[in-house]
Amino acid sequence: MKKLFKGFLFLTLLMVVLAGCSTKAPTSSSDKDSSKDMKDDKLKLGLSISTLNNPFFVSLKEGAEKEAKAQDTEIITVDAQNDSAKQVSDIEDLIQKGVNVLIVNPTDSDAVKAAIESANNADIPVITVDRSANGGTVVSHIASDNVAGGKMAGDFILEKLGKKGKVVELEGIPGSSAARERGEGFHKAIDGVADIQVVAKQAADFDRAKGLTVMENILQGNKDIQAVFAHNDEMALGALQALEAAGLKDVIVVGFDATDDAVKAVNDGKMAATVAQKPEEIGQKGVQTAMKVFMKESVDKFVPVSLDLIKK
Repeated sequence: MKKLFKGFLFLTLLMVVLAGCSTKAPTSSSDKDSSKDMKDDKLKLGLSISTLNNPFFVSLKEGAEKEAKAQDTEIITVDAQNDSAKQVSDIEDLIQKGVNVLIVNPTDSDAVKAAIESANNADIPVITVDRSANGGTVVSHIASDNVAGGKMAGDFILEKLGKKGKVVELEGIPGSSAARERGEGFHKAIDGVADIQVVAKQAADFDRAKGLTVMENILQGNKDIQAVFAHNDEMALGALQALEAAGLKDVIVVGFDATDDAVKAVNDGKMAATVAQKPEEIGQKGVQTAMKVFMKESVDKFVPVSLDLIKK
């Protein structure tokens, strides 16, 4: 009887051990977690551009998308069309789509604050490119030194004019950091020079058609001018059209961005110079910085992109 009981006990223990060895399900919870982690390791980027109706920002977008493709990274690009309210809405949509990092080129440095704070609240890191934001938490800003560029333009105009003459300044979108900083640099160069007079300073919103219209209006009361500094090439090219229509061919026109049309105008002797930014490199560095942020690597608060003055 004892032998029978021992045999039964041994058989029962053996069945328990064998059952324990075969209890692992085809897909365990740990497998699911591992699969989820692999999926979460894939970066999904959101890029909000102020406007794609400007060659500079088209180049910036292309630089970002080219780098994202090289990194096998998904990127969703949205165009704010120079509308601050639309940009805020676009960024809210990108947040809802579950992007991991946001790259923002603000239409207005103040107005974009609410959208950046929404991203902060959703724990989505934000990087700004070309134009900075006046609010919210931004992990890195990638841009040329707009103040240095504005001063570069001002110094060039002073040199060409022999520090004497009447100058017009066409400003970018009021509230944008690029307009503020380029204007600041320009005035660092020319303010205090006794024989230089800024006879008109007016916003043309970085737009070629507005640059034309604003310049036409300025010329009605100020035909005796020797130079124009425009905060970007689109406005400079619009101003050039107005000057040519008015028969003023010897006015020094300096732009900013070095777009293809502006460089051609410089080479043709129509524009005197343009401050060369590198928008494609700005977009590229934006994606590279986003990759570092996503991988929890440290990044610089400001990533500078070099400037050059293109002249004939």
